[in-house]
Amino acid sequence: MKPADKVDIHSQNSPYDSPWTVGQRMKMLLWEYVWVIFCSWTPKPLNPWRLFWLKMFGANIYGKPFVHQRARIQIPWNLTMHHLAAVGDRTNIYSLGPIVIHEAATVAQEAYICTGTHAFDRPEKNLITVPIIIESNAFIGARAFILPGVTIGNSAIVGACSVVTKNVAPNTIVRGNPARV
Repeated sequence: MKPADKVDIHSQNSPYDSPWTVGQRMKMLLWEYVWVIFCSWTPKPLNPWRLFWLKMFGANIYGKPFVHQRARIQIPWNLTMHHLAAVGDRTNIYSLGPIVIHEAATVAQEAYICTGTHAFDRPEKNLITVPIIIESNAFIGARAFILPGVTIGNSAIVGACSVVTKNVAPNTIVRGNPARV
């Protein structure tokens, strides 16, 4: 099943209502404090410590991926990382919906991986989440922006500062805004 097949329109009565339950919001707040207190200051060699906290908050971690101490992960229970996957310095993993980063894939510094948008055709402007998949050996360049529902194929390369609005085929190099082959 493709990520676009898993569109989730969250229930909201108005644009000002949170799509999250009080319990979910409390867990997200606790996560932010845990990351700041226990992880954001740690040196790179303490990656296992950061992975421990991600697992404690529900992230699916396989093997030994790397997460930079200054990365920002919005909702860790929506993140899956495989062996040797890497998330760089100041990368923003805006995981309102599922994000899967497969084996040996790299998300470079300050990239923004965003699974959320809004139903602008509705007065409630409901949150819409669509999974993002970054397949094995893919490389996301610095400051690239990956939109909801996108799959980055095996060994694909996304150039720095690119805005990816559509799936990227395996073994392809894309760049620009919008990203093109």
